[in-house]
Amino acid sequence: MFADVPPPHDFPLLPPGFRFGTSTASYQVEGAATEDGRGPSIWDTFTAEPGRVVDGSTGAVACDHYHRVDEDVALMRELGTTGYRFSIAWPRIQPDGRGPASAKGLAFYDRLIDTLLANGQQPMVTLYHWDLPQALEDDGGWLNRDTVERFADYAAIVGEKFVDRVEHWIPVNEPNVASILGYGMGTHAPGKAMLFDCLAAAHHLLMAHGRAAIELRKVGAESIGCANNHAPIWPASDDDADVGISKIFDALWNGMFLEPMLLGRYPVDLMPLFEDVMHDGDLATIRQPLDFYGVNYYNPMKIAAADEESDIPFDFREVVGYPTTDIGWPIVPDALREWLVMFRARFRAALPPIMITESGCSYNMGPDEDGVVDDQPRIDYLRSHVNAVSEAITRGVDVRGYYTWSLMDNFEWAEGYTQRFGLVHVDYETLARTRKKSFQWYADLIKAQPQHL
Repeated sequence: MFADVPPPHDFPLLPPGFRFGTSTASYQVEGAATEDGRGPSIWDTFTAEPGRVVDGSTGAVACDHYHRVDEDVALMRELGTTGYRFSIAWPRIQPDGRGPASAKGLAFYDRLIDTLLANGQQPMVTLYHWDLPQALEDDGGWLNRDTVERFADYAAIVGEKFVDRVEHWIPVNEPNVASILGYGMGTHAPGKAMLFDCLAAAHHLLMAHGRAAIELRKVGAESIGCANNHAPIWPASDDDADVGISKIFDALWNGMFLEPMLLGRYPVDLMPLFEDVMHDGDLATIRQPLDFYGVNYYNPMKIAAADEESDIPFDFREVVGYPTTDIGWPIVPDALREWLVMFRARFRAALPPIMITESGCSYNMGPDEDGVVDDQPRIDYLRSHVNAVSEAITRGVDVRGYYTWSLMDNFEWAEGYTQRFGLVHVDYETLARTRKKSFQWYADLIKAQPQHL
């Protein structure tokens, strides 16, 4: 079936002990949105509003992972991965974001973690992958400083329950996406288009990261990191206006999140924007010791200065001259290598070991008449990006793992079910899982590594 998969000697090789894994997120795969006491999240509310999601779909069923844990973990074992990054749905643990934990919610993740460990998969747990309990959003959500303390309470509950079996912890996934798209642009839940006023949400999400790290340390967590979405930001031209505005956007998208975590400060150009929301000691809370720095990488962005009448100063331009995935994102593996090398050069002693906590691509081909999903473009994407990581390592960057997005096709936020990022094809009517050619390629990549030879 997989005769076109290249022989082992064509695979990128990584250092012994390098971790290969897969990633998912609770709202994108679990389904069971109203079962066992789970409360509504901001994504349940957002997807119920007409026009918010491309195909009008929701995550109410998604991949039905909630009922198919054994089947899905068996796929991981077959792949040969040794790590699985997943998120815990806050509304399953505290339906209203407050109060005692739901026994049924904890029981689901209890069984998932035990099943993972029994199948050779070390858990990497994300506490927040965007499914804020709606009850907290009703009180202001991430614009409300009190949500930080509610998140710390939740982190303490989950940490105490699972710390004995979870290898790695990530408090908050992509705080830049959650704040800028969710509160600034309104294209993600909760759908507020507040432009620069979203920076209060960004600050509180960073505070939540720090407070959760503190609570996790209290209960004995030994490996805490982050999962920050980073993109190389390219000016659209050499014009001073384009160069200048691209630097400002780089500070907003990248620096506003990595500098507080690593250096305990915001980029100097942005500091005045936080005067009204920052309290004494906040930056010290955010800058908690990190055992790894998680990078979610997909593509670079090209920025030009917008026209004066525009609501925002940024004009997002197409990155031309490169192939694109089915979602339209440019494929630039060299940008990942260069970003990793520059990241290390800039931060050096302040930078812990790096994990690629997400990297993947959307290609929408389905099974052919023989049931084969021939997604050669995804194989090419994965090969080139793992190669980019390998090259960065040879240049001195300490990268410890690559978690591909995603194990299986799933609910892709505002794109609904129109984009497929998985190694496993999911038929959303029957929920049948079909291994793609990329699944076998990834398995063979893992088998080709030094520890397996």
